[in-house]
Amino acid sequence: MTLFLSMAAFALAMSISPGPVNIVALSAGARYGVRASMRHVSGATIGFTVLLIVVGLGLHEVLVRWQWLTLGIQLGGVAFLLYMAYNLARDDGGMPTAESSKGPSFFHGAAMQWLNPKAWLATVAGMGAFVANGDVWLLLQFALIYFVICYLSVGSWAVAGGFLRRHLSEPRKMRLFNRSMAALLAASAFYLLWTA
Repeated sequence: MTLFLSMAAFALAMSISPGPVNIVALSAGARYGVRASMRHVSGATIGFTVLLIVVGLGLHEVLVRWQWLTLGIQLGGVAFLLYMAYNLARDDGGMPTAESSKGPSFFHGAAMQWLNPKAWLATVAGMGAFVANGDVWLLLQFALIYFVICYLSVGSWAVAGGFLRRHLSEPRKMRLFNRSMAALLAASAFYLLWTA
């Protein structure tokens, strides 16, 4: 039981802490509401879980052998985060109409995890800490624990954004919020680049 509690604690620490996916969930909750943001939350959770399983099944070995591939993933992820920060910063702050209130898509959330250097670090660290022996059954248990905790963690950021929504009804306030989130996203991208 202690191993599973350790897995859960690791998953919670990595999932609830600020990072690109959570910043987008917070921003989407504030801009589009919680319900529209759940596609992003679901996509991010499933995308991360699939990444965790793929890394656990052997992609980690490929990345260790071809370190240039790891660097390419990190640089591509940082570029993607900066692109998202740019788009968020230039947003006009207007609240979406009923027709345009779709929010980030499921695919966007999943792709974000695959391009997120923090997600790659979490998968590699998790594999090293809990499934280093390659036990597939243990990997699947870890993935299930992570799935539940990741969904609740990213979802809580979207809910927090939903609570902020009522305070951001003016375009000026939403612009300020979006630019603050863009600055955090850019800062996390530069931090991940610096630690790479």
